[in-house]
Amino acid sequence: MLQGFKEFIMRGNVVDLAVGVVIGSAFATVVTALTDNFIAPLLALLGDPEVGGLAFQLRAGDEATTIDLGAFISALINFLLVAAVIYFLVVMPMNKVAAAQKRRQGIDPEAEDPTETELLSEIRDLLATNGAATTRGSIAPETGLGGTHRSE
Repeated sequence: MLQGFKEFIMRGNVVDLAVGVVIGSAFATVVTALTDNFIAPLLALLGDPEVGGLAFQLRAGDEATTIDLGAFISALINFLLVAAVIYFLVVMPMNKVAAAQKRRQGIDPEAEDPTETELLSEIRDLLATNGAATTRGSIAPETGLGGTHRSE
């Protein structure tokens, strides 16, 4: 039981995912610190320092609910900053490395994959040329089996 768990954990994609989550959460704290300690003070120079001024209350009878739109906008800005940095510093370089590896292997990464119709046409043409060269061993339509059809 423990051996199976060890094999599962040691798979490359699970380890990569764990590293990504840890780095992503650590980077999120960096972005939050950046927005709280750098961007917010710069906005304070322009006027209202808090986006949190966008909070409002909804009342239903005696109960009131506060909706803080500023906190949502701050979280959205944090998310966009994290996504942009991860894309430009991790995803783009990894895509370039993968494309370079494909080029070294002789695969053109820019080439489009053939369509289903093109593949089927190629298979049809190959079957036609091979069928013309040898009729023995072809599939007999009456039986659906290989070889020639014999009626005895």
